[in-house]
Amino acid sequence: MNFLAHLHLATLAHSSLAGNLLADFVRGNPDEQWSPEVAAGIWMHRRIDAMTDDLPEVRTAREWFRPQTRRVSPITLDVVWDHFLSRHWSRICPDQPLPQFVAHAEAAIAPILPQAPEPFVNLNHYLWPERWLERYADMAFIARVLNGMANRRPKLAALRDSWQDLDDHYDQLEQLFWQFYPRMMKLARERRL
Repeated sequence: MNFLAHLHLATLAHSSLAGNLLADFVRGNPDEQWSPEVAAGIWMHRRIDAMTDDLPEVRTAREWFRPQTRRVSPITLDVVWDHFLSRHWSRICPDQPLPQFVAHAEAAIAPILPQAPEPFVNLNHYLWPERWLERYADMAFIARVLNGMANRRPKLAALRDSWQDLDDHYDQLEQLFWQFYPRMMKLARERRL
């Protein structure tokens, strides 16, 4: 899962949006660095990542990547799951338009920015004003996201080529999303994530 899915599942579970978004920028035990609410969100994010990686649908999707891109398939898949969530937001969350959800998430995260790690603060400088979460619905933007990650981290250069794997298996990936994401939503509502 990427930014949008983590925020959405956190909302369903009544968990800290700040903690769930911040998690990838925190190393070690968050209980020693953050309030109990934010730390619980970080732990939830980590559990979701572990659970998602073990889903049979995600394991199947990884097999569709070519040998030269399979290593980066978990990252690419995280991004494409956010694409499907953004694209189908009105079906998944019909009572709250995506721009309204994004504004709520931004407001919930803003209070922790003064004590947040600099890379997280930098992310927030782009994430909200450039409307990333809404733009995830556009596959051209997904290609731009993958290229941006590949440019920033040379070890992840294969992300640039992984776009082809998404394009080749787009319909199958969308079917897998609809198989597992409603289950994740149910678990979040039941606070079992």
